[in-house]
Amino acid sequence: MKKVHPHKHRSKPVSWLSFVTLLAIGIAAFIFPSYISPQIKTPKQNTDPANITVKVQQVTDNLEAPTALAFPGNGDIWVTEQKGKIRVIKNGKLIDGPLLDLKSKMIKVNNGYEERGLLGIALHPKFKTNRKFYVFYSAPSANKSNHMDVIAEYKVPANAGPIDPNSGRIILTQEKPDGNHDGGCLQFGADGYLYFSFGDGGGQGDKHGEIGNGQKLDILLGKISRIDINTPNGYLVPRDNPFVGRKDARPEIWAYGFRNPYRFSFDKITRQLFAGDVGQDLWEEVDIVKKGANYGWRLFEGTHPYNPASGSDTKGITMPITEYSHKEGVSVIGGYIYNGNQVPVLKSKYFFADWAGPVFYLQKAGAKWLRGKVVLQNIPPSLKITGFGEDPSGELYMLTNPDTGPGNTKGCVYKIVKN
Repeated sequence: MKKVHPHKHRSKPVSWLSFVTLLAIGIAAFIFPSYISPQIKTPKQNTDPANITVKVQQVTDNLEAPTALAFPGNGDIWVTEQKGKIRVIKNGKLIDGPLLDLKSKMIKVNNGYEERGLLGIALHPKFKTNRKFYVFYSAPSANKSNHMDVIAEYKVPANAGPIDPNSGRIILTQEKPDGNHDGGCLQFGADGYLYFSFGDGGGQGDKHGEIGNGQKLDILLGKISRIDINTPNGYLVPRDNPFVGRKDARPEIWAYGFRNPYRFSFDKITRQLFAGDVGQDLWEEVDIVKKGANYGWRLFEGTHPYNPASGSDTKGITMPITEYSHKEGVSVIGGYIYNGNQVPVLKSKYFFADWAGPVFYLQKAGAKWLRGKVVLQNIPPSLKITGFGEDPSGELYMLTNPDTGPGNTKGCVYKIVKN
């Protein structure tokens, strides 16, 4: 559009043509202002929340490949070691002898990279009175598969002395075709039921059967399941489990479509179940797990089609609340919603990490969860993060290993504290 110059002689009458031209320009400027003046480009807003800095306080070291934590009371902390021992931290010091050594019940756990072993522990909701707790470990196969995952119940004796490994009650077993993707998390919900996770069976790409174990409802692999352990033998299936009564489905299943939900936890306030599901080659994800929902594996890795590589329908698939690529990490380690009081900056945020070291948080923003980074102070570099724990007051703890698995005794427990 031609530029309009101001008249040099304001007293000169304006011609009819000039008047029409000025009027047209005025109307155009009102309706299409960007055509009259240069467009101003607004800088792209970064939607990621700001970094959070917290400190860590070492509780103890000299652990061999720590995997999980439990808090039995009186300030004690139990730590599971991958090769089968439950170690006790009392008054801030690691006790020499184990509370329980399951080595005689387990497969031989290799040094170096290894996914099998003693992976999970959970205290009974009435632990203070019945002294019962539950463990998840890898045992020799009963039918020539790679190994058998076992969930067993143990009880602390009245004298609180070492526990006989032969005194356990087997709750449930599951054969595993491969040595990886074990899941291995145990958590009690507010409903009093035991929730547990199994990976998809291992190998690459869930190549088990026509559709993979993650999508098969007649097997517990690739699932988070829910059972009632308050029975003298085995377990009971809660009547309100989503697949009760279906002939083509295992009634224990709570949700499905997982690759390796290695760590999950409940938010004590909202009671939502958060799970970190370890990805295949490109994407890691965090899910809010709901009753009966399908989380997509192997159809999807995160929000991205995997098998088949294109054309998968998202209908019926519950997508993750966040994902990150392997440019940032390699294996998600699910954490906890922070409900403690000592680190206010983390309040109501989901605190989690990647095995290779990056630490993150999720912050609720409307219907979305925004992901930010956490900077840890007072911690050595290049540590592998193997798990998290939450004490009765809601404070968080982190487990680390300087190596890829067992074989050293430099594993640590750290407490997350205010910067």
